[in-house]
Amino acid sequence: MKKPLILLFLSFCFASAFAQTQKPPLHGKHWMAITGKPLGATAGAMIFNQGGNAVDASCAMLAAVCTMWDVLSWGGETQALIYNPKTGKVIAINAMGIAPTGATVEFFKEKGMAYPPEFGPLAATTPGTPGGLMTMLAEYGTMSLEQVLAPAMEMAKGYPIEAQTANMIENNKDKIKEWPYSKKVFLPHLGEEREAPYPGEIFVQEDLYQTLKKLVDTEKAALATGKSRKEAIYAAYERFYKGDIAAEIVRGAREQGGLFTMEDFAKWKVKIEEPLKVNYKGIDVYKLQEWTQGPALLQSLNILENFDLKSMGYNSANYINTVYQSMSLAFSDRDFYYGDPDFGPKSPMKGLLSKEYAKERAKLIKEKNDPEIGPGDPYPFQGETNPFKHLLTNRKEALVYDRPELPIQGEDDPFLDHFLAGTTSIQAADEEGWVVSITPSGGWVPATIAGNTGVGMSQRMQSFVLDEKLNPFNVLEPGKRPRVTLTPSMALKDGKPFLSFAVQGGDTQDQDLLQLFLNIVEFGMTVQEAAEAANIHNYQIQSSFGAHESKPGAITLNSQVPAWVRKDLQNRGYKPNMLERTSGPLNAIWFDWKHGTFWGGSSNHGEDYGIAW
Repeated sequence: MKKPLILLFLSFCFASAFAQTQKPPLHGKHWMAITGKPLGATAGAMIFNQGGNAVDASCAMLAAVCTMWDVLSWGGETQALIYNPKTGKVIAINAMGIAPTGATVEFFKEKGMAYPPEFGPLAATTPGTPGGLMTMLAEYGTMSLEQVLAPAMEMAKGYPIEAQTANMIENNKDKIKEWPYSKKVFLPHLGEEREAPYPGEIFVQEDLYQTLKKLVDTEKAALATGKSRKEAIYAAYERFYKGDIAAEIVRGAREQGGLFTMEDFAKWKVKIEEPLKVNYKGIDVYKLQEWTQGPALLQSLNILENFDLKSMGYNSANYINTVYQSMSLAFSDRDFYYGDPDFGPKSPMKGLLSKEYAKERAKLIKEKNDPEIGPGDPYPFQGETNPFKHLLTNRKEALVYDRPELPIQGEDDPFLDHFLAGTTSIQAADEEGWVVSITPSGGWVPATIAGNTGVGMSQRMQSFVLDEKLNPFNVLEPGKRPRVTLTPSMALKDGKPFLSFAVQGGDTQDQDLLQLFLNIVEFGMTVQEAAEAANIHNYQIQSSFGAHESKPGAITLNSQVPAWVRKDLQNRGYKPNMLERTSGPLNAIWFDWKHGTFWGGSSNHGEDYGIAW
């Protein structure tokens, strides 16, 4: 690491003792790199120090956190928003894998499953992250694949594993032992009392190193024949999805009971898309399309624009009641209307994102919580008749409620796992104007590793539904992308970047991101204050994981919320549980155009970390 970074790190440590927030804000003039682990942020800083742009650095961070198993792996999925300063446009990257051949509703119902499983080879969609990384780098980066993969490849040869990941492996070792290739990688002390790596132990992934080396070797060979940088990266892309790497992943997956075929890999493509957006009080907020939950944040903003939130006061009972119900309204629409736009039926996004529809939905917010809030009918707001109105009347029969009469039973309540289970997030910006927001995921521990590749497979199939009563737009089909929770965010003001933000988590992601945005826009918080602020979590929505349960009226509050606010909310029909940290592991960059600098925020909730210069 170069000397300026060492000085910056020391100043970061000393400043934290005097900051009003638990972490100090980051300040940068040239670049900023933030992600879920300190080593991951260092990988981004290394690339910036070598002259790379924000896309190069974000690709290096993505590769590093996948290699570190920061609740994701190389076989998972990547979703990104990129601001291109040359065009002034926000670009959406869809690197979500697809359901494999043979993954049908009938297949899983014959196995007695209400949803595809949470773990194992039958939970896997095709890998998206390698293709997403290489596409971003080829189209918008400046460096070679060899350069941006160098930190990850060094880590694959052996890095000191962090306690969080090491202990997660140990806690899941019984599941890991079901899959031979996972056992080989994750359990170096097989037969001993502790079979996982120890915290700080050098964790070696030779198979993964060889897989990454194949990509770099392919790029080198293409360059040697006169191919351009972009063409050489895409040659590596082709090898991963159509060559020997794909063949070994398919073989290893099928050996363990999976459904992948070579055709599934060959036909999959990264999609570069137009993001969706709404304007909130002069700020354009961008999210990925309806194959994610991202539009629910946009719907929430449209609804909340009808209220004077600032006058209610931050985290007052009135404010919490209004925000909670706005999320219930928006997410109930998510649960019924969102799905892969490449498959029919087509989601009614024009109606869902219309200001007129939001005004009608806002009228449903009451003084007390309404546990019966359900999907609305957006079709009239795009001049059409709802073809699924008959399903709305029967939908409640298919819903699963987790002990709705009880509050959440403490921090270890299993119900919370599906809502709060994290992934990672990546934020990067540079002085040229490139801005990147990524929420990658998939292939978390315990992951099924596919053959001798070191690649952990995704578990995203569980986000499909098998019953159209739940969501006719997200019913499982081969070749289809599931509706995911992964949801990077970006906002522009006066045509320039205003805020880039993302968070790890499950169904709470757009809840935390909504509140971060409101904390800054409505209550004037700095980005670090907003990243640490006391959020609420709503569990009236349907979980996208496991048994897809919901718990109407259940709410997480920060332990610092006053007793009288809690009592007021209980009188309004809410069932609160209290946690000390409720911000969510938020990462964000705010753009200070007055001074020409970046402000970085990284919450005190997890192990997220940033470096700037």
